[in-house]
Amino acid sequence: MNRKIIISILIVIISYAVVLIIKKVNWHSKLEVGEVVDAFNEVNVYYNGGVSNSEGRNLSVDGYNIGMKYQCVEFIKRYYYEHLNHKMPDTYGNAVDFYDKSLKDGNVNLKRGLVQFSNPSSMKPKEDDILIFDKTFFNRYGHVVIVCKVQDSLIEIIQQNPGPFGSSREIIKIRKQNNLWLIDNKRILGRLSK
Repeated sequence: MNRKIIISILIVIISYAVVLIIKKVNWHSKLEVGEVVDAFNEVNVYYNGGVSNSEGRNLSVDGYNIGMKYQCVEFIKRYYYEHLNHKMPDTYGNAVDFYDKSLKDGNVNLKRGLVQFSNPSSMKPKEDDILIFDKTFFNRYGHVVIVCKVQDSLIEIIQQNPGPFGSSREIIKIRKQNNLWLIDNKRILGRLSK
């Protein structure tokens, strides 16, 4: 192999390893892992530190697998369990696994026990919907959030584990085009709704 190619490959491997290590460290000196940073409908959002950090599995008193503390999936499953009294039939999976690409807009996602909508969709997003973000090069697990406010041209989301300096709340634009509702973020695969 050419020396330049070998050096390039080593740089990519080392860079990726550095990113993986950085994602486990709590870079925010003012917050402790497990500290409450927000809440919606009396369900707390906890600070997770580095995005790859995990504080062990969270199980409900009746043994339902809520998820790995304090990942994004743990928050949305805890929110649905505590606020909407919903247990997902399949209790495992990463964020990206919550979206079933084989389903059509408005069909039931049997693994989650929820109606699945694509992006764009014939139905407008509503409060309590779960948005599912696709994976990226540096995040192979995807991301999930809860819609906490809907207006004519925007939605507000609440999330757990947005990164050590990320916000628990964000605004995303929505618009109607060709009789379909589009959530204006290319990473959003779709959403789930009770």
